[in-house]
Parts: sequence; structure tokens; C-alpha cells
Amino acid sequence: MTTTAPQGQEKLDRALGLKEATALNMIDMIGIGPFVVLPLVIKTMNGPDAIWAYVAGALLSVFDGFIWAELGAAMPRAGGSYVFLREAFGKERWGKFMSFLIIWQTMIQAPLVVASGAIGFAQYLSYIVPLTTVTQKLASGTLVIILVALLYRKITTIGKITVLLWVGVIGTMLWFIIGGLSHFNPAFITFPAEHHWDFSWVFMVALGQATVQTIYTYLGYYNVCHLGGEIKNPESVIPRSIFLSIAGIAVLYLAMIVSVLGAMPWQESMHSQFIVSTLVERLYGGGAATIATLLVLWIAFASLFAVMLGYSRIPYAAALDGNFFSVMGRLHPTKHFPHVALLTLGATAFVFSLLFRLSDVIKAILAMRIIVQFIGGGIGVMILRRRIGAAALPYRMPLFPLPAVIAITAWGAIFFSTGPAFVAGGLTVISLGTIVFFIRARMQREWPFAIEP
Repeated sequence: MTTTAPQGQEKLDRALGLKEATALNMIDMIGIGPFVVLPLVIKTMNGPDAIWAYVAGALLSVFDGFIWAELGAAMPRAGGSYVFLREAFGKERWGKFMSFLIIWQTMIQAPLVVASGAIGFAQYLSYIVPLTTVTQKLASGTLVIILVALLYRKITTIGKITVLLWVGVIGTMLWFIIGGLSHFNPAFITFPAEHHWDFSWVFMVALGQATVQTIYTYLGYYNVCHLGGEIKNPESVIPRSIFLSIAGIAVLYLAMIVSVLGAMPWQESMHSQFIVSTLVERLYGGGAATIATLLVLWIAFASLFAVMLGYSRIPYAAALDGNFFSVMGRLHPTKHFPHVALLTLGATAFVFSLLFRLSDVIKAILAMRIIVQFIGGGIGVMILRRRIGAAALPYRMPLFPLPAVIAITAWGAIFFSTGPAFVAGGLTVISLGTIVFFIRARMQREWPFAIEP
């Protein structure tokens, strides 16, 4: 079952194959995140037990990946969650409400995602070039401008740039991992006496807080779904690219943390602001550390490239629906991409990159997205199955509905692990969106205030 695309959607070019789709997912997932949060995870788990937080993040990504694969193959259009929730919950009623909430929160959290990567980029840049607080902000803002300029082109060219960026990302990760493993010292793998892999309340709370950080580094395996209208053979390419990217990144992350834990004392690494640069400098000297830092900046740049590409398609899809400002639905007259949506996202991300701190942005991103996008998607796939039947779906998750139930439960735990302030913030954004939706529906006499003929 592949639903018919709305009018105007067919103008997007289906030019991305499995190679480009998987590369887009992987460079979106890696980004600056793993290099920034690794010390935080080690500190939260108090040593080598940090590896379990990466395992937990990988497992949640797999279970959630089944949801995205099923929905993405069934509805391969620009917009991802916006389209999924609208169709799954019924586009004339609750689907209209849920899809509005997605676009409402996306216009806040998508620029936050871009800003988090730009802030992390500027943080690592300060290892090479001494930067003040002000110049770090200027560096992050300048990066956003450069990304918008690079994305302002046809999707076929974007696919070629993506593969080039992917090569740099994987090469850097492998160099970092091989360097650490080749200097592995088992004496560094020491565990604290208390709360080492038990099921005590203290350990589980720490695991939940650490997984908040690690799942942030896995996010992006669904980026291909935002670009569904530009994927060739989407019924098979979308599911395959999701699971290939999750598997590849999980292996890289697990190898990365083992190499770090074995190459330097975790009591030292958990306090490092530049974990990659610090480790490479210890192993190969300052010159190599500078090169490694430049490669980390390459990874951060590549990730933000993929993130901005994917998110720019969500307001575009909403505009085609008449559920957002119509100007967001405009395609570039010759390059055929939603240029107004891209420019709007870039402008907002530029402002956010100047205003916020990285540690707060990560938790805010998750708290804002989990209920509507992730839990809503899990519920939506079960509603869709019940309404149209499994036989109508081009891809069906195994052991349905178990993966969806596990994902929903795990996302709920992650949501509360972000902390009371961020839980309250996430609920506030949803509440405000709900109020705006019903006021708008009342003024326009749409569901649930439509007047029956």
C-alpha cells in the first residue's frame, strides 16, 4: 500500500538510491553528538558501564526503526512524521490535529537540532583556534549560513555531495577507533565498587539519564523518511537504509567507546571537552590531534548538512496540505527543492545557535519530540494496521505489535529521564500547540467545529 501523493508532491525528483539514503542517515546520526556526549555518558555511568547506555540506545533505535520502516515504505513522501501521523490517525479528524502538532514542534525543535550541531562544531573548533564565548557564537552562526548555501541546489547534486561527506565521516571514525584499539590497555578498564551492572534504583536511573545522551547520538536513522518523495524504489530502499544505518552506527559507537575506555583512564576521559583530540594527542602528538579535530569538524558539518536537508521537507509537506503557511510549499523554479522552507529553517537555526547552550539543547530536543513524534508514531502504526490490514503494507515489522509496544514504553522512560524541567517544557509546547490548533479550527470552522451541510 502506497498512498497517492498530494497534488504538487510529484514535482520532487526521485533521485536518491540505497547508497545515498543510507549515507544520509549515517551522517545525520553521527554528527558532533558522539564526540560531545561520550564524556558525559562515562561520567553519568561512573566508568565502563557507559557501554550499556550505547547498547540501550541501539536497541531502542532498532525497535523504533521497525515503526519508521513500516510507515515510510507505506507513505514515501516528503514530510516523514507529518504525513505518517496525518494518515494513520485519519486526516479528516485526529490526524489533522496530530500532524499540526508535528509541524508546530518541528518549527521549534528542528532549528534546535541544527543549533546543537553548530554549537558543538564551534566547541571543537576552539581546540584549534582559541575562541571566546562571543566568537564561538559567531562561528556556529556562520556555519549555519554556509550549510544553507551548500543545500541551495538540485537533489541529484545533493546525493553526490552526501556520499563524499559520508566517506570522510566513516574514515574519521575508523581512524579514531583503530588508534584506540591498537593502544588498548586492559588496566584502564576498572569498575567502581558500587552500582556496577545491578538492577538497583540508582543504577537504573543513571542508565536512563545516560541513554538520554546516547539516543541523541543515534537519532537520524529515519532521516530518509523525511525525503520519501525523493527516494527511488522507496518501498524497499527506505526500510533497508534504516536498518543498515542503525547496524553500522551501533558497531562504530560500541567500538569507539571500547577504544576510548582502553586507551586512557575513564577518570580522565569523562572530564575531557575534546575527547577525540585529547586521545589522538596522547597517542600520536599535537599535529595528529589537529588533523583529528579537523575531521571531527568535517563530521559535524556533514551531519548538519543531512539534518537541514531532511527537516526542510516537513513544513513543505504541511504547506501542500493547507495545514501551514502556503509559502513553505514553494519549490525553486529550476532546482526543484523547497527553498523557502530551507531558508526559514536556516534563519531560525542561526538565531538559536547564538542563544543556547549545548547541554540544555540536547535534553530540550528529546523532551519536545518524544510524545508526538515517537510515541505518536508507535500508536499510529498500530492504528494504521487495524484500519487497512497488514496485507496492504509493502513492509511489515516482525512480531507485530511487540516492537512498537517496546518502543513506546522505552520512549516514555526516556522522556521522564530528561528531568522535571524538560518534561514540563515538552508538555508546555504540546499544550500551546493544542490551544493554537483548536482556536484555528474554531476560526476556520474546521474539525471539530465544522458545520455539517
